[in-house]
Amino acid sequence: MARQPELVFLPLGGVGEIGMNLGLYGYGPPGRRDWVMVDCGVSFAAEEHLPGVDLILPDISFIEEDRGKLHGIVLTHAHEDHYGALHDLWPRLKVPVFATPFTAGLLEAKLKEEPGAPEIPIETVPVGGRFTVGPFDIELISVTHSIPEPNSIVIRTPLGAVLHTADWKIDSDPVVGAAFDSAPFVALGREGCRAMVCDSTNVLRDGRSPGEGDVRKVLAEVIANSPHRVAVTAFASNVARIHSIGSAAAAAGRSVVVVGRAMKRVISVARELGMLEGLPTFLSEDMYDSLPRQNVVLLCTGSQGEPRAALTRIAAGSHRLKLAPGDRVIYSARTIPGNEREIGTVVNALAKSGIEIITDRDALVHVSGHPRRDELRDMYAWVKPEVAVPVHGEAQHLAAHAKLAREMKVPEVVTTYNGDMVRLAPGPSEVVDKVAAGRLYKDGRLLVRADADAVRERRKLSHVGYVGVALAVDERGELVGDVEVDLDGVPERDIDGVPFMDIVHDVVDKISTNLPRARRRDPDALAESVRRGVRNAVAAGWGKKPICHVYVITV
Repeated sequence: MARQPELVFLPLGGVGEIGMNLGLYGYGPPGRRDWVMVDCGVSFAAEEHLPGVDLILPDISFIEEDRGKLHGIVLTHAHEDHYGALHDLWPRLKVPVFATPFTAGLLEAKLKEEPGAPEIPIETVPVGGRFTVGPFDIELISVTHSIPEPNSIVIRTPLGAVLHTADWKIDSDPVVGAAFDSAPFVALGREGCRAMVCDSTNVLRDGRSPGEGDVRKVLAEVIANSPHRVAVTAFASNVARIHSIGSAAAAAGRSVVVVGRAMKRVISVARELGMLEGLPTFLSEDMYDSLPRQNVVLLCTGSQGEPRAALTRIAAGSHRLKLAPGDRVIYSARTIPGNEREIGTVVNALAKSGIEIITDRDALVHVSGHPRRDELRDMYAWVKPEVAVPVHGEAQHLAAHAKLAREMKVPEVVTTYNGDMVRLAPGPSEVVDKVAAGRLYKDGRLLVRADADAVRERRKLSHVGYVGVALAVDERGELVGDVEVDLDGVPERDIDGVPFMDIVHDVVDKISTNLPRARRRDPDALAESVRRGVRNAVAAGWGKKPICHVYVITV
């Protein structure tokens, strides 16, 4: 007997964590479902301290194996944690990508700067547009967030409508773009909403988030009252913040100098779409030294302490642009969890140089783009979903959001994590399947699985170092020539001051003398005996067992 169609939600990223957002919606009977993907984001490797790894991407093996039934990818907005994985993952899927003009423009500009980037077919859809992707009727609802053209998405199917809120907040003065409008959500509530899949980032915070207009006023005051140079670092994608900085600079008789590739890319796309109208032209870094010290605002990347970003290099003295004692640096951004150490290094270097630092602890120079508890309550009151599915948060956020949804009398609440397939309709909502939902690491030009030997070994190397031993033996198992020893990341001497190089040589000599001749003639047995002896000897003098490779050549 044919099985009846179902409407399911399957997150492969962004649920149980903040970042790396990727959600799949499926319609049809099990085994024969049609799919649409919402967002395709990354996380940053600094959050997990993975040496040599640049980015973390969701494992899409589930949908890759069934890509013939994937009809498209809909992007909610142009933050890296929502669209940053497209460059690497799209070639495995090769389906149309749907985005509003700013998101499409930023994606195209980014791809042009990437050597060997794929030619992704981007279908630009209007703000507030409605279109179809396979069997799914997609409607975009404009919201407010910390980037232009953020969208919530209504996905309509024969089994009901789903609201995928993505990132949002209620902001009556977003500076760039229209104010938040509740009318489409109220209308959806009247129509009937089967499920709401909703942002949980700020559910632990009471009240309401301040707006971009509030930050605009404070930035104007801080910049106007600065005696010397002002450098402002912010997320490059926050065009409203860039507009506020430009407006504050103009009001104070200052010119804005822009430094940082990502910042320049966003500004170029924003100007082309008319989002920075009324502001003077920003200047290139070549003009920096020619401007009077009190007449400049430096707008730069580096709010998260990124090693190659402009502010990081300025603080370290390795950038050609300089700040001087008495200058002021404004951090107009939040600290992403995991980046505290890197940001602290930059802040301490600036403070040591006599530079004043202002963060959101000192003044309202930054606000979040996510809803607090009262805003979430408003959304539930408008939409009246039959099912609540908290997403975009760690376990504590999802639990708190689920509790709030129950308080709002939502009939069904499903707490889910990456890889859980949730049936939304028909019948009661519940987890009906679990699929692979791991992580991929961007390692140079390669994508490798999180459990790859190279990544695991590199992490271990960063803690315990490496000892390499190369020796040659003849057919009788006697050493021939000198033993070569290489130490990397190992201290020079042990706790008693004995060189580790001598310790390793002594171990090799003892083993080659005392090991039974039959085992000395077996290269594999000799190598394993030397490896164990060297590791134990180094551990006795250091307290750590290094990675040890032994190479035996028979001559």
